[in-house]
Amino acid sequence: MRGPHNIVRLIRTGATLERTGAMDVVLEAFRAPPRLRFAARMLGWPFKWLGLKGDPALPPATRALTALGPAYIKFGQVLSTRPDIVGEELAEQLKYLQDKLPPFPTETAKKMIEAELEVPVADLFSDFSEPVAAASIAQVHRARLADSGEEVAVKVLRPGIERAFRKDIDAFYLAARWIERLAPFSRRLRPVDVIAHFEGVVMGELDLRLESSSAAEFAANTAQDEGFQVPKPQWFLSSRNVMTLGWAEGIGLNDVEAIEAAGHDRRVLGARVLQLFLNHALRDGFFHADMHQGNLKVAANGDIIAYDFGIMGRIDEYTRRVYAEILMGFIRKDYRRVAEVHFEAGYVPPDRDIDEFARALRAVGEPIFGMDASRISMARLLAYLFEVTERFGMETRTELILLQRTMVVVEGVARSLDPHINIWEVASPIVERYIRENVGPKAVLRDLAKTARVLARFGPKLPGLVEAQLIRAGNPTTPPARPGPRMKVGLWLLVILAAFAAGVLTDRLF
Repeated sequence: MRGPHNIVRLIRTGATLERTGAMDVVLEAFRAPPRLRFAARMLGWPFKWLGLKGDPALPPATRALTALGPAYIKFGQVLSTRPDIVGEELAEQLKYLQDKLPPFPTETAKKMIEAELEVPVADLFSDFSEPVAAASIAQVHRARLADSGEEVAVKVLRPGIERAFRKDIDAFYLAARWIERLAPFSRRLRPVDVIAHFEGVVMGELDLRLESSSAAEFAANTAQDEGFQVPKPQWFLSSRNVMTLGWAEGIGLNDVEAIEAAGHDRRVLGARVLQLFLNHALRDGFFHADMHQGNLKVAANGDIIAYDFGIMGRIDEYTRRVYAEILMGFIRKDYRRVAEVHFEAGYVPPDRDIDEFARALRAVGEPIFGMDASRISMARLLAYLFEVTERFGMETRTELILLQRTMVVVEGVARSLDPHINIWEVASPIVERYIRENVGPKAVLRDLAKTARVLARFGPKLPGLVEAQLIRAGNPTTPPARPGPRMKVGLWLLVILAAFAAGVLTDRLF
């Protein structure tokens, strides 16, 4: 679908931004350079009359994005969680896009449910409400199961949403390429890669079976977490376009006045949000990557309830250890150790000077730790850290960027509840406990035990593999190419593994 017709879409986008007054707001928020500003205005101003009008009651940027359609709304939702990029004022305006969009008719939703589940809605639910929340991709209805009387939330995708997204994302790719050409400095931010990531996230959200799976895994991981609830999916009432979860009753974390009126301690809630996120990221390696206020509630008993599991993050065990050691190094002001961790993980090329890197990290950390506790920002630290590592040749790591983005969002949620929260004091016990259990003698023994189990599983195959390699290497009738270092390493690795397996088996027998 990528072709010249996307130029028409971009022209209409520029025209809508001009007509709604959003063009200046957006260009200023992104601190666009003069050439990019000129190109954007030329794309929009002459065609202003073609722009969509939108809702005049909304602020300019929100008005333009809602008029342009679902892909633009979703992009605005992502930006609403990035005040570090667009500024606090614009991020606050874009929060409207999280769950307050115009819904589609309830009758349409019922027809989609019946088509997907092949059962009349009246047979499934004794009550089925009008939409209680509507976002760019789907809307939610409150319902009651006919057989058990349990209250549930039924999420239904917007009709024709996938086709609409694909059309707009094609135009986004074209815009990203133009931005790279007109603003060379932007190549460091990889606009095309950003759109590719955005496309992957959105396409994943358009299959509610994947979200149901994420909800089930997240609920299982966090079942023992005190003060935290995750609604469980009803699998027999879920499909590609419909998802049914247990109903989550509570006050949205974006309603601070209602939280105070209900008697909840905002400071406790702020600390809990941050600690829960760190626990999920470090302990489980599977975390909610869209933890803005619109996806969090506080229950009557003070528990935090999370929902909307379309965007989840996953990091492997090794990356978790690296991440924890980096955070702990900054907490303890051990900049040399932070530098060593980056080199050990291969994040920084080995030909760079580790002492110079440690000195650059100190220049990042010390000014931040000199601030008042209420101004200490983990998000700012990570942003500075990525600037430094870029200067030293560190390549972009997608999983760390998602982690950073989520931390920015979570920090914003925590500070909205408690403006004076000391992020480092709250994070320290979680990080210290993780390091105590996963970096040290106990972790080494656990890793060795895992290695032994893996070798034991493959033990029966190892003798045959070693024999085949030895025969192949010593067979004079087959004149192979001269064995390179990789073959030699592979042969010796098999021999070592066989010896190690033999040792394990000997220990078991004797």
